[in-house]
Amino acid sequence: LLKSEEDASYKPVKKACTQLVDNLVEHIIKYEESLSDSDNKGVNSGRLVACITTLYLFSKIRPQLMVKHAMTMQPYLTTKCSTQNDFMVICNVAKILELVVPLMEHPSETFLATIEEDLMKLIIKYGMTVVQYCVSCLGAIVNKVTQNYKFVWACFNRYYGALSKLKSQHQEDPNSTILTANKPALLRSLFTVGALCRHFDFDQEDFKGNSKVNIKDKVLELLMYFTKHSDEEVQTKAIIGLGFAFIQHPSLMFEQEVKTLYNSILSDKNCSVNLKIQVLKNLQTYLQEEDTRMQQADREWKKVAKQEDLKEMGDISSGMSSSIMQLYLKQVLEAFFHTQSNVRHFALNVIALTLNQGLIHPVQCVPYLIAMGTDPEPSMRNKADQQLVEIDKKYAGFIHMKAVAGMKMSYQVQQAINTCPKDPVRGFRHDESSSALCSHLYSLIRGNRQHRRAFLISLLNLFDDTAKTEVNMLLYIADNLACFPYQTQEEPLFIMHHIDITLSVSGSNLLQSFKESMVKDKKKERKSSSDEEAESDSNSGSESESEEEASKPRRLRKRVDFDSDSDEENDINAVMKCLPENSAPLIEFANVSQGILLLLMLKQHLKNLCGFSDSKIQKYSPSESAKVYDKAINRKTGVHFHPKQTLDFLQSDMANSKITEEVKRSIVKQYLDFNLLMEHLDPDEEEEDGEVSASTNARNKAITSLLGGGSPKNNAAETEDDESDGEDRGGGTSGVRRR
Repeated sequence: LLKSEEDASYKPVKKACTQLVDNLVEHIIKYEESLSDSDNKGVNSGRLVACITTLYLFSKIRPQLMVKHAMTMQPYLTTKCSTQNDFMVICNVAKILELVVPLMEHPSETFLATIEEDLMKLIIKYGMTVVQYCVSCLGAIVNKVTQNYKFVWACFNRYYGALSKLKSQHQEDPNSTILTANKPALLRSLFTVGALCRHFDFDQEDFKGNSKVNIKDKVLELLMYFTKHSDEEVQTKAIIGLGFAFIQHPSLMFEQEVKTLYNSILSDKNCSVNLKIQVLKNLQTYLQEEDTRMQQADREWKKVAKQEDLKEMGDISSGMSSSIMQLYLKQVLEAFFHTQSNVRHFALNVIALTLNQGLIHPVQCVPYLIAMGTDPEPSMRNKADQQLVEIDKKYAGFIHMKAVAGMKMSYQVQQAINTCPKDPVRGFRHDESSSALCSHLYSLIRGNRQHRRAFLISLLNLFDDTAKTEVNMLLYIADNLACFPYQTQEEPLFIMHHIDITLSVSGSNLLQSFKESMVKDKKKERKSSSDEEAESDSNSGSESESEEEASKPRRLRKRVDFDSDSDEENDINAVMKCLPENSAPLIEFANVSQGILLLLMLKQHLKNLCGFSDSKIQKYSPSESAKVYDKAINRKTGVHFHPKQTLDFLQSDMANSKITEEVKRSIVKQYLDFNLLMEHLDPDEEEEDGEVSASTNARNKAITSLLGGGSPKNNAAETEDDESDGEDRGGGTSGVRRR
């Protein structure tokens, strides 16, 4: 508001602000008078804090408004501190004076000397917050107004000397009792030396005179010594001190020992959370300070821009901060995978600042931001999503390029956050929306058909048996695919079409490798095996015979009687006899088949969710024009994706557990169901009408069995489709071979 009327002759906002500020100051004076008359001193100081905080906010925008009131504010620096409110008063008054005193014309010597004395007393006496604001205020007054360097130098030497002494004591005897007694002094010295170094450059002649000692290196050495201390509190204070010193001298962050310290704290899994957070806070404060400097430099530049040629301001420092962030970027990004949300919170802040200042190429952050978009805390999700939106605006295609990597990383983040390792990681939000964790990523990509299809195919390829993706990650991706915010019919139809292709290839490979494993160990077993096997004369012969026995009778019988459990038992027993002694292939089959099961479930889920008939799925062709399938989806409510078999597989930790007879039987049954499904993957066209339905029914039965009994909802979906072509019905896969 104030900016908008800078060039106008009539300035109502400025007038209003002046009146507000003057009245607030008057209110404070009246309030003080009323207190001195009454007995209840310091009771209603909530109102005083409110007035002073408001005055600080005005000073922050237009410090000139407060210049005439600086003298009134100064006495508040001597407030006796007992409550939280008293500290608020002191900190806000220090912040106001820091902005206002440098603008005063010819302030009196005594006024300035009094402020310096008051600030110094506060620095020596009170805690971190007060020290921070008072040193900052002192920095503004000494550097810009009084040049009273000796005063500050004496204070610095007092704390620096104490640290040196404590260091030599510690070197002599780390377990000395003197050190324990002096711990508060050590903590205060570490913090104050750092805070003073942040606001004063002690290597100037004004401070150290003609001494040849390099102060910043000495301070670095002292603080680094205490970062290796056994007490975590001491380490933390030393790191805070370092962070302050780096704001005055960013080049220190290139020192090898500093790089090693920061990177080891960030990347070490066992390192304390407090230290990690402190290192991230240090980087955050440094970047915020740089940002403020740049904006200040920009404002200064605009004033003289007309006389100058080149923008030399700020470029050197932005080059420096860019190099610094390149050094620590990888470790900061890796902090996204921390179990503690506040570590992730500060890491995200650092990355957001880095991106906003354009210090690094954004493409390397994209997968990490996608991963952070799945964080359980809404504020972090929104911040990460916002960064992605910004990147997407500036650089089209970056998000799509890193989308799959981002999905995989989001799984790692979810693994880190998962408090109960026994529970599989899921890919949707456990709230009433049940939205996919990566739904924002999908909504960024879905607008571009080519990008969307490439992304979906890449995700489906992870289910391929050759991709060797771990089962829980497949479950996570299937969850996301089941819950993505699809808008047109084309999107789920495209996925179902590709599921069919993947199934026909992966399914055949899977059955083939299982059959091969059954051959390998036959010699021992043939002697004692059943009669029909004895007739065969070669390994492969025996295998294929028993294979025939295991699947053929069942298929013929299916046409007569669907629920012949005893026949199913016979099939299972026939295959059980052919199993090799080594159960590894069985486990491998159970493991690899999870990907196929998930795809079957996913197809079934999308079919139920969108209410598609089999003929609609069958007739879909990805090469058709987009308009045909541009209709919006009618989502059914209450359809949830619950792949029971995969959840059981993960919860029972089958991949690592001892294999029992019962587990063997269930895997064999699964194999037979798969075998049946692959045989009936699409109906034989020569068959007569009556027989087609038997084939279709066999396929439905196999799918229902594979998916763990099939929910009534799934069966309802089958019956709904009865009107569609007879040969196209069935719960699962459409005719891949015919295509």
